[in-house]
Amino acid sequence: MGAEGFRDHAVIITGASSGIGEALAYHLAKAGAFLALAARSAERLETVAAECRRLGAKAVSVPTDVSDEGQCKALISSTLTTFGRIDALINNAGFGVRAPLADLPSLALFVDVLNTNFMGSVYCTFHALPHLKQTKGRIVAVIGLVAKVPLPYLSSYTASKYAMAGFFDVIRMELEDSGVSVTTVYPDFVATRFAANVRDADGRHLGQDARSYSKKTMTSQECARLIVKAAAARRREVTLSIRGRLVPWIKLLAPGFVDKIAKKMVPKPPSA
Repeated sequence: MGAEGFRDHAVIITGASSGIGEALAYHLAKAGAFLALAARSAERLETVAAECRRLGAKAVSVPTDVSDEGQCKALISSTLTTFGRIDALINNAGFGVRAPLADLPSLALFVDVLNTNFMGSVYCTFHALPHLKQTKGRIVAVIGLVAKVPLPYLSSYTASKYAMAGFFDVIRMELEDSGVSVTTVYPDFVATRFAANVRDADGRHLGQDARSYSKKTMTSQECARLIVKAAAARRREVTLSIRGRLVPWIKLLAPGFVDKIAKKMVPKPPSA
């Protein structure tokens, strides 16, 4: 079963206004899914929803700040009002801050990352869960390789992704007999605008890629295809690169070596 398994299924995608979330929306739209698209940017989100409708899908934009539990609850209610059911929840929303912890003027931005990336996925999952049990649906968590290989200057982002990994591993065990599947996804670097939207210690968008992408970097379209394929098959976990599958094993044998490699992967902030 591939994307066609989502035809006429109501799917919520958070972080759907750009990057992997946007690519997921288009991929599922072509498969005939019913889409409830969530993100903070209302204008950009509606543009994505309109394109999904042009592709033949039923799609609604639901502007949502997932760091706010009330808005997450409203997202679930809106989806039920529109489609009458929820068959899948794809927790994809998130952002990062690139700065040494010591350079942060306060912990406000650190907490904002945790609230968006981690608590946002918790809020959405909690409020969607009773309805997912009714449909024996699917939960997908787009986590990222940083939850297996931490990167310097991304302490809040890394912490949020480690938390997501642990949370969804536990939820999977709790839902084992419910018919609801939990798929955790660990993409490596994906060619999106995510890096350009990473913020500095003062909360300003860096405005340029934190690393240069090569022709070998996975596209958001390919990433979306693999995520949907894994979700359709109700896979437990999928790591979307050979490096991602090898490095955690290397880390067991030579953690110091992996640390050195990780430090080379993230440019040192100017103030560090």
